[in-house]
Amino acid sequence: MDKLKRVLNGQDAEEQGGLGEIVDTTSLSWGTRVKGFIACFALGVLCSVLGTCLLWVPRRGLVLFAVFYTLGNIASLGSTFFLMGPMRQLKRMFEPTRLIATIVMLLCLILTLCSAFWWHNKGLALIFCILQFFALAWYSISFIPFARDAMKKCFTVCLS
Repeated sequence: MDKLKRVLNGQDAEEQGGLGEIVDTTSLSWGTRVKGFIACFALGVLCSVLGTCLLWVPRRGLVLFAVFYTLGNIASLGSTFFLMGPMRQLKRMFEPTRLIATIVMLLCLILTLCSAFWWHNKGLALIFCILQFFALAWYSISFIPFARDAMKKCFTVCLS
């Protein structure tokens, strides 16, 4: 467990200096971080499930689905800020290996809300929600070593 804490805090093999100790004393404890992660992730899942349930509401269902599903994904994504800290997470999001996945995911989040509120196009909102799901999944597996390569190989085998 201590190794996991060190890796997520960016202290894998390096010693803490005076500045590192100051940051540790002013930041959240590990237990608080885990609780914040669980609460934020649970809120994200709840919003996504609620959005799915609201899909069947007459007339406004698709718009409500798009909004709650997007808010759920944003909350789930934000939950990782508790584990690594916001700045470290943002830096990792925009690393070259994740740059395209991050941009596509953020673009899908924005376009889903635009199609629901400003363009009033339910078909586009649904398409962007589906793309949002795949973009978030691809982004998420980028944090697992060799997972994207395994997924590519799996799809290649399944499609040939």
